[in-house]
Order: sequence, then C-alpha cells, then structure tokens
Amino acid sequence: MNPSFPIGHILVGAVRPLGDSGKPSAIHKVPVDRPVRATRVGFDADRQADLKHHGGLEQAIHHYSFDHYGGWRVELGPMPVLENPGAFGENLSTLGLTEGEVAVGDVFRLGGATLQVSQGRQPCWKLNVRFGVDDMASRVQASGRSGWYYRVLEEGDVPPGAVLERIDRVTPEWTVERVWRALYVDRHDMASLVTLAALSTLSEGWRRLAGRRAEASAAKGSDGA
Repeated sequence: MNPSFPIGHILVGAVRPLGDSGKPSAIHKVPVDRPVRATRVGFDADRQADLKHHGGLEQAIHHYSFDHYGGWRVELGPMPVLENPGAFGENLSTLGLTEGEVAVGDVFRLGGATLQVSQGRQPCWKLNVRFGVDDMASRVQASGRSGWYYRVLEEGDVPPGAVLERIDRVTPEWTVERVWRALYVDRHDMASLVTLAALSTLSEGWRRLAGRRAEASAAKGSDGA
C-alpha cells in the first residue's frame, strides 16, 4: 500500500504590497475550501510577484511541514504569523512528512494531479519582512527546515480534503535533507556534489548549483595543494 498523507491545507495567494517597502509579493497564502487546479506552473488560483526567482516549472508548488511550526515557536517565541499554516508562503501544509522523509524524485498523486519533488526551497528576504526578524531567511536556510518544491507531471483538479499519496520513489537515497546538507553544510563533499550535478530528478537550477560548488571545492583544493 502506498503511504498517504492528509493535506491539512491548500493555500494560495494574490500579489500585494509587502511590509514598509511596499514591494509586490504573494508570500501571504491563505487556505482555500474549494477545488483548485494544479497546472504546470502551480495552482491556478495562486500567484507569484517575482517570476525570475519564484514559480515556474520546477517550483510550481511549495510544500512546508506544519511539524516545524512548534520548533519555530520555541526559537522565536509566540508570533501571530505562526498560529496558522501559510507563514512560509507554502501551498501545501501537512503533518508527518518532513525533509528527512521526502526525497528528490518522489512522485505523489494529489487529487487528479501528479507531482514530483524537484528541489528544496531557498529562502529569500521576504521571510525577514513576513516575520519581522532580520535574519529569518538565514535561520530557515541554516536549519534545513525550508520545505521543498514540486514540478507538476500531470495537471489535474484537487478537491478540498485531498490526500497526498506517494506512488513512486525514483532516487530515494537523495532526501531533501541530504541534498541540503551536501549543498549548504558539507560543501566540500566532492562525491556528493558531483553526483547531484548529474542527478536527473533534481531541478536544473540546483544541478548547476551543485556543479558550481564542486568546481569551487576542486579549485580550493588545488590552491592548497
């Protein structure tokens, strides 16, 4: 039997001014209680303000585990933004599924859609504004609790109360946590970086990042020889 995980919330957001700067952002996501359609570039009711760095085929849907919220409350103290899902700009919120249990290449069925994990999330400055914490993006990156993205393999309608069912594992050894560790913690692990640079299930952007990390590590090693 394939493992399945109830969706706590499907969340979407409109573009609106963010913080004192008033820069446009769609990081404010709110739950929907009606069917939505998962398209190649995300849920039809969702928007992104900065299409250069967000959204697109490899970052169509963002998933963040509600399991992490308790840890953030301990670290940051009580905050209204942490009272409900959507604090991190996620489109999917679940319990019982984290970066250590999800791998790049994992394929899930969600309603009538089919999704595949493509990469982890790279937090940006908008989290600093959202939380009112100057280094929130850096904290999320350093913690490894950043969530992950899906590419949409098959478009389809997703009803309220849908279940996320894992139907295939292509590269199960490369959990989102392991990929994060190779790219951001053990940054001189050449074997892992070289493997990631050629990992077909990983997004093209993150394959390039792994390649750059490998080249930089090799160059540093040569300089020190």
